[in-house]
Amino acid sequence: MRVSLATYSTKPRGGVVHTLGLAEALARRGHDVTVWTLGRGGDTTFFRRLDPSVRVEAVPFAPLDGEDVGARIVRSIDVLGGALAHHLRSERARPDVVHAQDCISANAALAPARGAGVPLVRTVHHLDAFTTPQLVTCHDAAVREPDALVCVSAAVAAEVADGYGLSAAVIPGAVDADRFAAAAARRDDPSARAARRGWRSRLGRFVLAVGGVEPRKGSLDLLEAWALLRRHRLDLRDVALVVAGGETLFDHREYRAAFDARAVELARDLGAAPVVLGPVDDGALPALVAAADAVAFPSVKEGFGMAPLEALAAGVPVVARDLPVLREVLGAAVLYGGGVLDLADALAAALDGGAPGPSTGRAVAAGYGWPRAAAAHEAFYRGL
Repeated sequence: MRVSLATYSTKPRGGVVHTLGLAEALARRGHDVTVWTLGRGGDTTFFRRLDPSVRVEAVPFAPLDGEDVGARIVRSIDVLGGALAHHLRSERARPDVVHAQDCISANAALAPARGAGVPLVRTVHHLDAFTTPQLVTCHDAAVREPDALVCVSAAVAAEVADGYGLSAAVIPGAVDADRFAAAAARRDDPSARAARRGWRSRLGRFVLAVGGVEPRKGSLDLLEAWALLRRHRLDLRDVALVVAGGETLFDHREYRAAFDARAVELARDLGAAPVVLGPVDDGALPALVAAADAVAFPSVKEGFGMAPLEALAAGVPVVARDLPVLREVLGAAVLYGGGVLDLADALAAALDGGAPGPSTGRAVAAGYGWPRAAAAHEAFYRGL
């Protein structure tokens, strides 16, 4: 089967990581897989090396000075759509299915796929509430218009049914649990131990959040929860807050400015500020996760929960926002919190050794492997 997967970025965002994992797993099952993306800033491939059996088509997308988010969305759709149209006009290379992973790539593929008579699948990782008009339109069309929908959790599929009256197949997401388990190896792996020691020597004891500073990730709530620990638990005052990741197409400058301003206040009042690492090299990320004392996942909107599963695979305690989707995916393997006070209490419990044991978390993470996800996608594609 020929499969064209499409995503909007080459950077390590959750949907992009999902796209690459699915592409490689499908290729290992013998399928002919091409991943289409926008090569922003001169990128010609993704943030990590892919299995050579997967072809990458990075469509050049040069930045424009002064371009706002709305205009950039429209241009992204036009540029990627033009490249996909050219691809789908070729009978020799025409895929059996086009599978878009976000609203930009779904809108880009709509007209080309219909014109070529190729079914268009869209994975809805989560539903968003945008305010930029172009993003609102993009988001809505990318749910209503594709030929078939996939959701990575039953919770998101229920939201799609409630909000749009549409049925989506549920194919849970996946993680490379073995990679994160290897980073946490306690014996017979001096390189893993050295990598963890490198992060610990740089950061000390720390709570880690992966995903950057943005509203959906609940970054300000986490900052306030960490501040409560600094104020009220003298024995935890040496625990840093570390934030990794953050490459995004969307404009969160006002939220980031509020986060930074609050960090400055806390540095003055408490003598410490969060460490914002920004994007972390893919090869270094597992050791960073494995070196953490706890991983915090206070997102207010999620579709699956890749980062906490990776932490569980590494045997690291996790504190997550109490959302239905995270209860569905993570079950009893993590501690949950609602608002700032609850998150602070859960973090304190995790740091005190009160989280579920690492074997529980590893078992949950091991249940979300890419071979299973790829087989389910293959069956779904054939059903089209």
